[in-house]
Amino acid sequence: MSTPLHEERLQAVMDALRIAGARSVVDLGCGDGALLLRLVKDTTFVRLAGVEQSVMALGALRAALAVLDVDVRDRVTLVEGSMLEPRRELAGMDAVTMVETIEHLPPDQLSRWEQAVFSVIRPKAVIITTPNAEYNAVLGVPAHRFRHPEHMFEWDRPRFRQWAEGVAARHRRRWLVRDIAGVREDVGGASQMAIFLDPDLVI
Repeated sequence: MSTPLHEERLQAVMDALRIAGARSVVDLGCGDGALLLRLVKDTTFVRLAGVEQSVMALGALRAALAVLDVDVRDRVTLVEGSMLEPRRELAGMDAVTMVETIEHLPPDQLSRWEQAVFSVIRPKAVIITTPNAEYNAVLGVPAHRFRHPEHMFEWDRPRFRQWAEGVAARHRRRWLVRDIAGVREDVGGASQMAIFLDPDLVI
């Protein structure tokens, strides 16, 4: 079941997609479709794709799509596989999203992810959300633990901003970082969002 904080994350991503003028979206690490099932009901988005390595999650998403009208579910392509694998069949999609998934990648593999996204898919917009480590105490997460046992890292806001700035410089993108989900003045939001935009994209 989705939490209020996660609903805020999803809404923030959808708002960013609309502002970027995206009509086609790839959701990397789509899971059981929390974002895709919202996007598919909005006719603004004419082509959607989800990449996920969990067979169980993809099965749940396929079952959820199966009850929708055929013209709705036919707008969605599902791909079983890693977020690190280049997906040339998805090249040219308007946007790539990653909602609370990049932290599941080994830090030493993030350069592979960059190449798969920015050099192969080459979207006009890349929108990422990831946990803000500074907020963990608010959620009752002990200082020596991550929020989820499968997380490979959780960054505070300065570290995330440093990483986003480097990505933008390497791929010649405009960028911004913002706090989202339950934002507090002292520690920011439960999540932090980075948006990377093609320099020629007018919004």
